Amino acid sequence: MPTAPPKEQIYKEEWDRRLHEVQISKSDLNRLIMDYLVIEGYKSAAEEFAQEASVASEVDFESIESRMKVREALQRGDVEDAIVRVNELNPEILDNNRALFFHLQQQKLIEYIRQGQVVDALQFAQDELAQLGEHSPEFLSELERTMSLLAFVHSSSTPSAISDLLSPAQRMKTAGEVNAAILESLSQGKEVKLVQLVKLLSWGQGMLNERAAFPKMTLDDGSILGLVLLLFGYNGKFYTQERQS
Repeated sequence: MPTAPPKEQIYKEEWDRRLHEVQISKSDLNRLIMDYLVIEGYKSAAEEFAQEASVASEVDFESIESRMKVREALQRGDVEDAIVRVNELNPEILDNNRALFFHLQQQKLIEYIRQGQVVDALQFAQDELAQLGEHSPEFLSELERTMSLLAFVHSSSTPSAISDLLSPAQRMKTAGEVNAAILESLSQGKEVKLVQLVKLLSWGQGMLNERAAFPKMTLDDGSILGLVLLLFGYNGKFYTQERQS
C-alpha cells in the first residue's frame, strides 16, 4: 500500500505573511457589513452606515423594520401577530410554503402548551394541524413530538428532545425560518454572507490540511473571531449601538 507523501510544513510567520499579501477592497468589506446589518435587521445601523460609507442597499430599509417586528413577535411567543405581519408583507409567503406555515402553527401549539392551555392546545391540534399531518409524514412526526409535551406537563424528567421545544432556541429557530422566507420573497440571500465565508474557510482548511500542516483558524483560539473583528472593526459603533438599544 503506497504511503502518503509528507505534508508541507507552513510555519506561522510564513502563514501570516501570505495572509497579509491578500488584498481585499474596502468596497467589498463595506458590502459584507451592509449585508450583515440588513439580514440581521439593524435598520438604524444600516441607514447610518449607508450614508457614511456610501453603500447602497438593495433592500428597502422599511422592510427591515417589518421583518424585525415579525421576529420580535415570535420571540415573545405571539405567533398570531407574526402571521398577520407576514401576510401584510406578502400573503404569498405562507400560501406557497407549506412547511413554514406548519412550523408557525406548530409554534402556536407549543405556546398553548407553554401557557398550560391544554384544552385549547388539543382543540387547535385537531382543527389546524391534524389535517396537515395526514398529508406529510414529516409534519406528522413533528406534531406527535409536540403533543408529547402534554404527557410531561407536570414532570421534571422530560426528555431533552421534547423539552427543547419549550426553549427560547425553538422560538428563535422558527423566527429564523420566517426571516429567511421573507428575505427570499424580497430576492435577498437567506444567510449572512459572512457566515457563508466562514463555512467556506472551514472547507478550504479541510482541503489544505490533506497536503500541508499550517496554523488553522478556529473559533476556539479566537482567530476566526479576529477575522470578524477585522471586517467590522471600524464599523463597531454601528453594530453595538443598535444592539444595545
